[in-house]
Amino acid sequence: MDTAIARSRLEAMLTDLDRSIAILKGEHPGRESSAADAGSGLSDSDRVEAALDSMERHRTAVSAALERLLDGTYGHCLGCGQPVPEGRLEARPDAARCVVCQTKHDRAMR
Repeated sequence: MDTAIARSRLEAMLTDLDRSIAILKGEHPGRESSAADAGSGLSDSDRVEAALDSMERHRTAVSAALERLLDGTYGHCLGCGQPVPEGRLEARPDAARCVVCQTKHDRAMR
């Protein structure tokens, strides 16, 4: 993938994630439910918390991809060092590993 295109896509992703995170945090300041709404708001609060956690992890991955662009390692697998397939980077510009290494990484993280 062309680095200029990758940078543009990653920066757009970062902007979208920042906006979504800000919206969710604004809708749920403090991200804690009071005792009065503990029964009714708990599941909604849990969903918001899970969404925020997911977005923040994704934001970290996108920021890391931008750092790899800067240091010239973008597009090379963090696991094996081989080039990440073009199709994978097209589908997932923030991909840090080839599919094989990502599978191994995911299994190790469980």
